[in-house]
Amino acid sequence: MGILTIILAGRMPFQIMEDQVMPAFITEYPTVVKEILPVFADLFINEPERKHFAEYLTGLFLAERKNVSSINQLFAKTTDQSCMNRWLTEVTWDAEAINERRLDWLQQDPATRYCKNGVITLDNVLIDHDGKKIDDVGWFWDHAEQRYKIAHDYLIVSFVHPHGKSGKDAKHYPLEFRRFVKREQCEHDGKPFINHNAMFRDLVDWVIQHEIPGDFAFDSWFTNAENLNHIDECNRAYVGDLKFNRKIIFQGQEMKADQLTMRIKAKDRKKIIINDKTQWYFSKSIRINGVDHRVRIVILWDRRNSQSAQKILITNRTRWEANRILRVYGHRWVGTECFHRDGKQHLGMGDCQLRKGRGQTRHLYLVFLAYSVLMRQLRRRRSRNWARERLMTIGQGCQAITREVLSRMIRWVYERAVELGWNYRKIQEYLPII
Repeated sequence: MGILTIILAGRMPFQIMEDQVMPAFITEYPTVVKEILPVFADLFINEPERKHFAEYLTGLFLAERKNVSSINQLFAKTTDQSCMNRWLTEVTWDAEAINERRLDWLQQDPATRYCKNGVITLDNVLIDHDGKKIDDVGWFWDHAEQRYKIAHDYLIVSFVHPHGKSGKDAKHYPLEFRRFVKREQCEHDGKPFINHNAMFRDLVDWVIQHEIPGDFAFDSWFTNAENLNHIDECNRAYVGDLKFNRKIIFQGQEMKADQLTMRIKAKDRKKIIINDKTQWYFSKSIRINGVDHRVRIVILWDRRNSQSAQKILITNRTRWEANRILRVYGHRWVGTECFHRDGKQHLGMGDCQLRKGRGQTRHLYLVFLAYSVLMRQLRRRRSRNWARERLMTIGQGCQAITREVLSRMIRWVYERAVELGWNYRKIQEYLPII
């Protein structure tokens, strides 16, 4: 049977998924995995472990569902899926060492290297799950979707490397995470309960211990006296989002923040343009009960004559101009929401259905690595040979890897059918059942 007959026979070795061609089997690892494998090889004790590492990382880029079963089915010749399952949940290898090596590797590239004007963002994210028996899952209220759902609640700290005056080309990647466990589950398991704010301060300490430079940025959920004092005591700068009902001290009077916004007349508001967006602001140094240091607030309005303020920012750097405060806080969205979105949509951050917490932890660290691998590929001055185009987004990177793997798959079939004379049945032996 000829090569054209094989490819057009209706039993094609790939599946069409929306606008993307998904390979049904992989004959060799994509270039990005080949390049990264030597960096981490010594952290695994044998070749089978390295093989599972490369396969899982490849699956995070390519599989429709990023779970053990789907990833295992991608490869032309592989072991039973139980082997990969045991590798994730039972085999001894250090996931934190993988993460530390990843961060060291990122420092080799000037575009992802830590820098003094970097921004360190902290935010929590809910990762949906289907199973109720997965370690540490619980019912959580999702404010965006306005419903309760079964999920893991992660607090993730990330680093943003600004590029250019606008910061539109900023490179960013996750640093570390903590998984929140509800109080009742901790009591049931006999473990100490750690709330979100304690995890927040723990991650701040982790950043300080790793000597990662940059200013902290976070939303109003974490803007409380204990957290603000903790960062200030570490002699680090922060910019947070202040709730409108928060009590402040202005000109010797205690009032709610929104009461202060109503006092600011239109003539006292100043114009500011950030990333081509025009806003109006008022800035003042004030005090807040329980906060041991003086702070500066920046009140923002969409229009000069707006009756209601849009947002209030707070920082411990009272000498900073509003422009700098807004730029630091602006990177919070880049460092949190962008990773949360791309991690879920393209790299399967919530696809792992392993019941053991150890497997879930390792999965998330490997998602961190997959994201970092692609982030280093984005917005380069010239396209990589394997990508054939200049990559601008994480999704575009996954599509480029898919095209590369598909091209190699077709070449594999061609070589065996035309050059080696394999018939259709022999080739089919190496293809998974579709």
